Amino acid sequence: MSVSFEQFQLLPSLLRAVAEEAYTTPTPVQVEAIPPILAGRDLLGCAQTGTGKTAAFALPILHRLDQSRRPAVPGAPRILVVCPTRELAAQIGDSFQTYGRHLKFRQSVVFGGVGQNPQVRALDRGVHLLIATPGRLLDLMNQRHVRLNGLDTFVLDEADRMLDLGFLPDLKRIIACLPPARQSLFFSATLPDRIGELARQLLRNPVRVTVAPPATTVELIDQRVLFVEQTDKRALLSELLQAPAAGRVLVFTRTKRRADHVAKQLSLNGIRADAIHGDKSQTTRQRLLHSFRTGKMRVLVATDLASRGIDVDGITHVINYDLPHEPESYVHRIGRTGRAGATGTALSFCDAGERGCLQAIERLIRRRLHVQADHPYHSPPTPAPARRAYAGRTPARTDGGRYRRAL
Repeated sequence: MSVSFEQFQLLPSLLRAVAEEAYTTPTPVQVEAIPPILAGRDLLGCAQTGTGKTAAFALPILHRLDQSRRPAVPGAPRILVVCPTRELAAQIGDSFQTYGRHLKFRQSVVFGGVGQNPQVRALDRGVHLLIATPGRLLDLMNQRHVRLNGLDTFVLDEADRMLDLGFLPDLKRIIACLPPARQSLFFSATLPDRIGELARQLLRNPVRVTVAPPATTVELIDQRVLFVEQTDKRALLSELLQAPAAGRVLVFTRTKRRADHVAKQLSLNGIRADAIHGDKSQTTRQRLLHSFRTGKMRVLVATDLASRGIDVDGITHVINYDLPHEPESYVHRIGRTGRAGATGTALSFCDAGERGCLQAIERLIRRRLHVQADHPYHSPPTPAPARRAYAGRTPARTDGGRYRRAL
């Protein structure tokens, strides 16, 4: 039997906003998460990007906020959402505004990289809901522009990425300031063991929601690995992007410098591309995302940190120019394609020095990546060291057909 949003008994104003967005059937994470959040329970959610996670906590939070309506207090939000990047904070803010368009509440989004004076003025006027990145939030707390003693609900989104980016000390300082009587919601695309301690500190008898098993990638994504020397990666990337099937493409590099170099080389080859990373200003990053989203720019080269704010539909290909050191990042990266029931393709370049990274990824996702060897820069992999998984065995399967046709 299908589930509808009406079955959650949300406020009519929220149901109206959901209907205006043409959402008729809740996603699995929404089905599992909305009822316990409405009931005031703490929640530990494992859900990948593109599963409807933001609505899963935004809708019940707005419902509870409106049910206990009271004036906003300057500098003392009732709801706090903490996330790792500026782009993600802005997108979460947009989602709350969209779903709450027929409700009366005040919200503010605060992050670094821009002047804080407009953010301080908004806080001084009073907000019910605050969405923040850790660094700017701590700055404002230290300056006494934000107090957390009146908090009803705390949301930590993309918790695993927070730890990957070194935010654990900041998060511990924020958590130490939370009032004991609160609701806490903890969301993450993956749940590695190392974030268990943080979850235990934050949550009390939580409901656990796992939409997909940890480290399970989307089945609709065609995942392949291409063995290539580091010096041939740029040429291979340019060749692959000439294929007609390569529509909107997101390319990942490990460093900001390499992202810039790759984007510049693609532009020189006549491919409209640019790089997005933490060294770009907020205005520039928003402009690049708009160009990518609207199709004015076909290829966006990103680092892992910058990619957390990329919520763009219609990405046909994710290309891992460099394999990530953290295998969990592979799951985050490829989750940018194959959304909303669409198919997608994830291609991973692997040079001789990245064999260990590839094996770590294959252990995490519990499968061997399909090898695409029919490209002009194929470099047969060397046997892995004996201590590694799959030692001494090279992948047996290769693609049939030309690489452009298979792209």
